[in-house]
Amino acid sequence: MARFMVGERDFVLDGRPVRLLSGALHYFRVHEAQWGHRLAMLRAMGLNCVETYVPWNLHEPRPGEFRDPEALGRFLDAAGAAGLWVIVRPGPYICAEWENGGLPEWLTGPLGRRVRTRDAAFLRAVDAWFARLLPQVVARQCGVASGPDGPGGGPVIMVQAENEYGSYGSDPVYLARLVELLRQRGVRVPLFTSDGPEDHMLSGGSVPGVLATVNFGSGAREAFAALRRHRPEGPLMCMEFWCGWFAHWGHAPVPRAPEDAAAALREILECGGSVNLYMAHGGSNFGGWAGANRAGELHDGALRPTLTSYDYEAPVDERGRPTEKFWRLREVLAAWADGPLPELPEPPRMLPAPVRAVVEEWAPAGEVMEALGGAEVSAGGPVTFEELGVDRGVVRYRVAVPGPRGPYPLRVTGLRDRAVVSVDGVRRAVLEAEDALVGEVPGPASVELWVESLGRVNYGPRLAEPKGITGGLLHERQFLHGVRARGLRLDALEEAGALGKVPFRAVEVDGGAGGEGFSRETLPVRSGPEGLYRGTLTLRCRPGDADLALPGWTRGFVWINGFCLGRYWDVGPQRTLFVPGPVLREGENELLVWELEGAPPLVGAGAGHPVCIPAGRGEGP
Repeated sequence: MARFMVGERDFVLDGRPVRLLSGALHYFRVHEAQWGHRLAMLRAMGLNCVETYVPWNLHEPRPGEFRDPEALGRFLDAAGAAGLWVIVRPGPYICAEWENGGLPEWLTGPLGRRVRTRDAAFLRAVDAWFARLLPQVVARQCGVASGPDGPGGGPVIMVQAENEYGSYGSDPVYLARLVELLRQRGVRVPLFTSDGPEDHMLSGGSVPGVLATVNFGSGAREAFAALRRHRPEGPLMCMEFWCGWFAHWGHAPVPRAPEDAAAALREILECGGSVNLYMAHGGSNFGGWAGANRAGELHDGALRPTLTSYDYEAPVDERGRPTEKFWRLREVLAAWADGPLPELPEPPRMLPAPVRAVVEEWAPAGEVMEALGGAEVSAGGPVTFEELGVDRGVVRYRVAVPGPRGPYPLRVTGLRDRAVVSVDGVRRAVLEAEDALVGEVPGPASVELWVESLGRVNYGPRLAEPKGITGGLLHERQFLHGVRARGLRLDALEEAGALGKVPFRAVEVDGGAGGEGFSRETLPVRSGPEGLYRGTLTLRCRPGDADLALPGWTRGFVWINGFCLGRYWDVGPQRTLFVPGPVLREGENELLVWELEGAPPLVGAGAGHPVCIPAGRGEGP
């Protein structure tokens, strides 16, 4: 049985030095039916290893309620079958531009800054999660247990103990306890930490006796020199070589030239280092799981929500195609390969032609909330998303302005993240600032605020901050009390029988539009109420990968056949949502659009019908 070890200078497999040429590919950002293709693309690029994070909050959305954590095991088997070793990064914190850095909101809500510390309540929750997750890792360890036909038996060769902890905290007791928990749960392969190549990060994030690695995008010689100041021995490895970068809503992507990325990769390898390309293939933030960052050098400024696309300018793009960067990196990696590189796999099938959806029904947002939302809570002040048990979704707040009184300024303090505000049933404002002015409101009045989370922070000191109205509602200088709140989780729309509870209203067909037009009298326009729209996408051909365009729609989420493609938003830069071919079927496909700020007209010239186009032929991020 093969044995993988960390030597004084090299990684060692069965007594011989090996170089890890790894690439990040997150199983949860790729449709499972396409794992095999993406893994084959990594092999064809010249990689011998794949790395994945594990998002705790995806798999345990509520305490003790698990959602397919076995997906990790299936991915490990697929990687082994593809001839790849695997590096597993199980958290508990992963960053990854993922909602809350992978931490469940039901844990960060009550614990706040106590997460990622030696706090007993946090460690108990982590251990319970590890008890559920780690057996599938333990059963697939290289040199410890038999696994699928892959290099060295079981494909798992290393497991991460914590992720970039030196960028966040300084609790060595916590780090040592995590190592202890992993070992107690049966992890026998080498453990490692990964941090930025700065002294305070390496000293804060590394653990004695555990391999330390560094993350960077360029300057390998300087980064490895910093690592050697802290660890004179052990293999050199860049655990995250940032060959691209992610993008935020409302901000243009920052490109990286393929030649520049290839030169930086060559420098890592010439230094004798192993590498993990972050990302080799980024995929998509399906399900509305994209996280957010804070602007500023100290990551404490304005919120920057991450796109649904996690293309990352990776060598294998969001749709699984090789880019120019793929070919440049492949040229570099070929020089360190054990033999000729494999040929590229057959590309996934594309939808052959555009297909226009037909929107047939809609329901106002308020009625959707009444049908699918949780119980309404009345409190002295506004309660948070966490207190209502909402991870991704919206909360509707209602409060009365007493009267009679004159028009005084109405303000919202501690807003996270975006609110659509109505006064006496008339929309008054859309707010994004944490301390925001609605305008002057006389009393008595009825105020309603629909507050949406745009993604919890995944990196920096504001990790674990709550969502919703975290301050109060002020009329002049007076707090308004008796605030009612009701939350609607995004996944409430995916539960069995949920749509049967929604009072959809049929949309009348405009007889002159060939069955694809709708009466203006029955369908709200952009200035009308928000709502949930349901329609049909009819394919008269074999399905294939597609992009969904939503011309004229403002902001919300889309499902096809119950699969959530993620958030759309007209601020860009992302203009379409990737639709994996396995989501579609020949014949009728159900389309669901939850529009949060008002849909476009659906009749006449420029009507805003969603349309599926062949993947990659529209405007991407």
